[in-house]
Amino acid sequence: MSRQQAEHGVVLTGYFSSSEARPAAGVSAADEAESPVPSHKTCQYLQSRAKHARGKSPCSHCGSQDSLDELSLDDYWKEVENIHQSGAGDAEHQEEVQLKVTDEGEREEAWLAEVGLATLIDGSASDPEDTFALLSTLTRTQAAAVEKRVETLKQTLRKKNKQHQIPDVRDIFKPPVAQAAKLEVEVLPARRTENVEGEVGSSGPVGSICENGAGAPGASGAVTPDSEINVEISFSEQALLYREGSKGTEARARSDVDDKLPNFKVSRDRTGMTKVGDLADQDMKKVHRLALIEMTALFDTAGIDLKPQKALKLKVKESGLFGVPLPTLLEQDQKRLPGTKVPLILQRLISHIESEGLATEGLLRIPGVATRVKAVCLELEAKFYDGLFAWETLKQHDAASVLKLFIRELPYPLLSVEYLNAFTSVLKLPTKKQQLQTLNLLVLLLPTSSRSTLKALLEFFRRVMDHKEQNKMTLNNIAVVMAPNIFMFKGFRSKVSEQQEFSMATGMAHIVRLLIRYQDLLWTIPKFIMNQVRKQNMENQKKMSKDRAMKKLLKKMAYDREKSEKLEKNAAEECAQGLIRIQAPQFSKISMAVQLTDELRVADIVARFVKQESALLGKKEDFCLYEVGGNINERCLDEEAYMKNVIELNPSAEWVIKPVPH
Repeated sequence: MSRQQAEHGVVLTGYFSSSEARPAAGVSAADEAESPVPSHKTCQYLQSRAKHARGKSPCSHCGSQDSLDELSLDDYWKEVENIHQSGAGDAEHQEEVQLKVTDEGEREEAWLAEVGLATLIDGSASDPEDTFALLSTLTRTQAAAVEKRVETLKQTLRKKNKQHQIPDVRDIFKPPVAQAAKLEVEVLPARRTENVEGEVGSSGPVGSICENGAGAPGASGAVTPDSEINVEISFSEQALLYREGSKGTEARARSDVDDKLPNFKVSRDRTGMTKVGDLADQDMKKVHRLALIEMTALFDTAGIDLKPQKALKLKVKESGLFGVPLPTLLEQDQKRLPGTKVPLILQRLISHIESEGLATEGLLRIPGVATRVKAVCLELEAKFYDGLFAWETLKQHDAASVLKLFIRELPYPLLSVEYLNAFTSVLKLPTKKQQLQTLNLLVLLLPTSSRSTLKALLEFFRRVMDHKEQNKMTLNNIAVVMAPNIFMFKGFRSKVSEQQEFSMATGMAHIVRLLIRYQDLLWTIPKFIMNQVRKQNMENQKKMSKDRAMKKLLKKMAYDREKSEKLEKNAAEECAQGLIRIQAPQFSKISMAVQLTDELRVADIVARFVKQESALLGKKEDFCLYEVGGNINERCLDEEAYMKNVIELNPSAEWVIKPVPH
């Protein structure tokens, strides 16, 4: 085993199964004849893998599908060859994406601007008070990441003799601010842990961040179990504790790097989880900034130097279905169907494949006939939006090939140019837990169009896996086949050598494997980031109250004051009686007082309103209880959250039932 393989815990093995050596059921000899023929290079690779596998027992591939030892790359290289030989979508000779690694200094300046700290470069760029609100929430490792970028930018500008008024890092994090920059995570009396696959258990209290910024795993000092993802303490703080506890012991540092995918659980307390899509845009902007700082701190802690890339200006199609940027395509679709988050063509392809049966053997793996796939793409471009395309004539393997072509023909990669290097660097992190935590942050950083499209794809892949006994498409099979389609955007192969491509193959497949397996966990917003968002909002409210107090006092009318005092008095009386006022402006009964108990869940409150309304009006919409105001702009509450604990988290909020947007 090479040193590089040992570091990643990867041993590449391969074989030809008898089922892959013959055409799948339903594929004619004529279709097989038209399928792309592997090149000499690919044939040599496949022959070498087959030779290596001859000494293996036929049973060696049976059992768990979670093993990298079983992650055969045969299908990966077949898929790469299919991509090259298909030629579909090349008729217009679309310009390739040209990537540029940003220069040092330029990189730091762009990073500080993206995280909302541009005021550290130019005092007039943003509100200093907003900067302070953000800095005041940072943990030790997050503050170190900011300091590092500021110091690097300062040194770079000195070399270039540029006169920028960049403050010294010691002025940015003065002792009072540094003291405030220790995120305090409240210790909850009890919490639950939920398996990403639905199993529920219990655990003891979780610790808070200590005075020095480090996370305290618990009263006993024992670390969180390896199978549990702690979302209440900064991931980079946890990584720092791991690194410090592993000094001088390489074996311990790599102890959990093996070829299995653990059945990870996510820590979950009584205030509920927050998923992507649950927050208002104002708070999601804060989440993005904090996630970028946290991801950078996590890579810094692991000693990994990320070199972000950016795409040079590119001429792209401004209409159509294939080769159109996702934001442009969605804007085009939203004119026809407002609120569309996933391209209509992708939704329709997935719907067609599922309606025709997910049990088709070799689905996604066996390519469609190249000539038919090209013809289908041209016909879709001409007829899709007019509703004239004859979907009943589209065969399963052709439909799957069109779906894959749609993904790889995007002018910019689905995982974005900005964060593609970060995705490919995930496996450099020492533990699977840190890899998963980083993927969680990267999902939060993706543009909304990419994140929504990726989610739709991953959910589709999981439904394909549900029929693996019939279609022979396991987690590994899907990951291996889809990896080149997701990562190899236009221009990718011209930028890497054959040797680099070979070494990246396993990593790409493994990242897709993690995305599919842990998708439920990856689309949640960690509790520690939510706490930081709440703290920022509170700091901003303090500033607003100072600026507007006099104006409000002068403009406030006696009627408004009397009305406000009456509402406050009623709220106080209800609170004293253990009641909470729930607003439901779209219901016939627009308000209701609900008795609070320790075990009253959000789902119980929503069910009470919906049951009453459905009986009156026959409505069957999906509703959610929203937390509005206080230290959050707006949050759709987790149905499993306990109302009493949520109120303690944000006592100044209003509670409103509204339909869930689709």
